[in-house]
Amino acid sequence: MKEMMDDFNKAMLYFSKMNPEEFRKFNEFVSSVLRDGKLSLKTKELIAVGISVNSRCSYCIALHTEKAFKAGATEEEIMEAGTVAVLMGGGQSFTYMTELKKAIDRYKERT
Repeated sequence: MKEMMDDFNKAMLYFSKMNPEEFRKFNEFVSSVLRDGKLSLKTKELIAVGISVNSRCSYCIALHTEKAFKAGATEEEIMEAGTVAVLMGGGQSFTYMTELKKAIDRYKERT
């Protein structure tokens, strides 16, 4: 997982250099959505974890699992968000619970 996230970070750095305005605007949008509002940041990150599992995006799973922990989510809450995703996405989403478990193991002790 570390190698995957290192690759992701390198790609984002490259994209930010090649498309600085687009990268800045996307990050502004992300920042405006992922903050406390009517829903707490923790709730939004749990939603993002579920959508990541349902979308079968390993990078997204890792990123939002880390952010969910930082926002105060527990391992149990993160797994439950993943389970809701499986309800909506079926067997293909279920296979990505493996990626969610890897992300939990990586980030639960770091936050």
